[in-house]
Amino acid sequence: MSWIDRVRNAVPFLQKKETPDNLWHKCPSCGTMLFTKEYEDNQSVCPKCQHHGRIGPDARFDLLFDSGIYTPLPSPQVRDDPLKFRDSKRYADRIKAARAKTGESDALINASGTIEGFRTIVGVQDFAFMGGSMGLAVGAAFVAGIEAAIAEKCPYIIFTAAGGARMQEGILSLMQMPKTTVAIQRLREAGLPYIVVMTDPTTGGVTASYAMLGDVQLAEPGALIGFAGQRVIESTIREKLPEGFQRAEYLLDHGMLDMVVHRHKLRAELARLIAYLCPGKQAA
Repeated sequence: MSWIDRVRNAVPFLQKKETPDNLWHKCPSCGTMLFTKEYEDNQSVCPKCQHHGRIGPDARFDLLFDSGIYTPLPSPQVRDDPLKFRDSKRYADRIKAARAKTGESDALINASGTIEGFRTIVGVQDFAFMGGSMGLAVGAAFVAGIEAAIAEKCPYIIFTAAGGARMQEGILSLMQMPKTTVAIQRLREAGLPYIVVMTDPTTGGVTASYAMLGDVQLAEPGALIGFAGQRVIESTIREKLPEGFQRAEYLLDHGMLDMVVHRHKLRAELARLIAYLCPGKQAA
């Protein structure tokens, strides 16, 4: 407690004011204290070190689509707990808690709108929903997004953010890897672009499937991208990994990414790619 708070509390006729818990945001990279509103107005990017914070589907759609106008696509219905899984808690209870926390049905949300006039379907994984993990619902939503893009004859853009496959669904979660791969092939057969934007973090089975199959591979600065964790790799190969290993800039230097794009420039860059990959399409 500061001295001014002690004085205020000691004087009975002074009104006591509580500071909201969410007034400040501490940058996890440089430690700078930022006003939360200013941080959010800067697209959740630290103005000092340019660290890109994690954002959910609603914020992402607002930034991407023209005038922040978009239409959320309905999420396919799947069985919530196909294996009746339980660890320290019931899986069904974990899903309920994640839905209450995020307000979303599961970890992947699709929306339709325009980016600088170009009709586009965009999917966003929400890391806040059980670490963005891939299960039956994510696989079904991904396929639904692809089908919507084929129906509207437009590109599909996916923003990945995941800890990997959802362990509570066992082999069913792993089967989403070939399922999504087949859906991407259908999009390519229709002559439509598939663009991947990897955000922090993109790991595990998501990296091993649809996150690495884009016609163009983009990432946000500093994003953690990989399959196994760094400590697992080091203990397996018994060597120290290079500085910045599994970060977006390192992968760009080693040919696994096409571009690393700052969040402030991402919308314009995506519009440029769509115009290049869909030369027959005209902006609306």
